[in-house]
Amino acid sequence: MHELALINNLLAKIDSVVKSNGGGRAVAVGVWLGALSHLSKDRFADYFEMFSRGTVAEGAWLDIELSEDMDDPNAQQVLLKNIELEVEGAP
Repeated sequence: MHELALINNLLAKIDSVVKSNGGGRAVAVGVWLGALSHLSKDRFADYFEMFSRGTVAEGAWLDIELSEDMDDPNAQQVLLKNIELEVEGAP
């Protein structure tokens, strides 16, 4: 399933960012959904909630931007725009 691959790829990126910044977890995630990603905002949010369980992104607040530009070179992608972290041991 194309959508599952996109979500898993995004979760791997989030995990990498969290680990490279001292561990902890993602508390907010901003994503860009390409016009040809075959995902609506609601479907993406459902998939994200389901597949992020047990990961550093579980429970993260989502900011989802949906592109309508089918000619964008990333139109089939889900891109990580930004991430807010809660770092382990930080005050």
